[in-house]
Amino acid sequence: MQRSALFILAILLPALFAACEQPRAAGDAHAIIVAASEDAWAASEETIMNAMEPTILTVREDRTFRLTYQDPRDPDWGRLQRFRQVLAIGTEEDPWVQEALNEVRPRRSPEPPELLQANNVWARGQVVTIIVAEPGREAEAVEELAEPLHELLDAQYRAYALNRMFVTGRDSVLADSLRRNVGFSVVVPVVYRHSARDSIYRFRNDNPSPAELIREVSVTWKSPIPEDFDDDDLLEWRQRLADEVYQDGQNVNMDRSEISTVQVNARDALQIQASWESGADAWPAAGPFMSRAIVCPEDDRLYLMDGWLYAPGRDKYEYMIQLKTIMDSFRCG
Repeated sequence: MQRSALFILAILLPALFAACEQPRAAGDAHAIIVAASEDAWAASEETIMNAMEPTILTVREDRTFRLTYQDPRDPDWGRLQRFRQVLAIGTEEDPWVQEALNEVRPRRSPEPPELLQANNVWARGQVVTIIVAEPGREAEAVEELAEPLHELLDAQYRAYALNRMFVTGRDSVLADSLRRNVGFSVVVPVVYRHSARDSIYRFRNDNPSPAELIREVSVTWKSPIPEDFDDDDLLEWRQRLADEVYQDGQNVNMDRSEISTVQVNARDALQIQASWESGADAWPAAGPFMSRAIVCPEDDRLYLMDGWLYAPGRDKYEYMIQLKTIMDSFRCG
């Protein structure tokens, strides 16, 4: 009889553990559920939104993170607490903060105001970020920790975007071949296709479908280096490139634009970031682009790097991180 009971228990235990298994976290990596009392949220909403939802330059105002507030005492909390990213704000006595603190490793008593993180609190694959405040001082805690909160989550999101970008691996063979045979190199994921015509080199990823998502970077150059070159010259050069090689052409829209000088592997580069629109006779399309002019005196070349994105109906922050990473990998000389 005892052996039978042990046998039944051995069969039932895996099922019991499976029943207790947490659900998998839902939601996008940049979608954040904010759990706080109504009073705490009313006092800190503006601070949180300003810190966590800065816009990036694309075709329209795109948010880096999307925040959704939820009172954890409402019935909907049981569903939303399973999101991939949760921000819990409150005191140690608040149940939603207390439950998250129980999963902080190594477990210890917080010292308010403090910023902490815990994994898999209410779902598998979940990250819960916690702002622990003294009673009645939630707004002050948020004010003090808003900037480090954004820095933490933005750094984690950038790492996530790059991991997804290079899941197929880095095409180091292509980079070495370009450097040896052409005079410049860029590092792209293995999944990118590349082509060359005259002195125009293109690197493109249009998975899963060019109707849904395109990421492309092109590189070309002038030699000898022009004596005078400014942002108008860069825009004109970019337009000639688009007319020559981009399907349906791309017209520059400077209504929302940024012109700056950036560093690319210790070289100054003139950069223009704005948006493009398809030609009048083409299928209506648009997206952001980033063009750079990089001087390489060793080769007597002025390089043009142009990266553009087509992602209708998608949040673009992840893909802009990916384009910038490729363009930042440029080397010459």
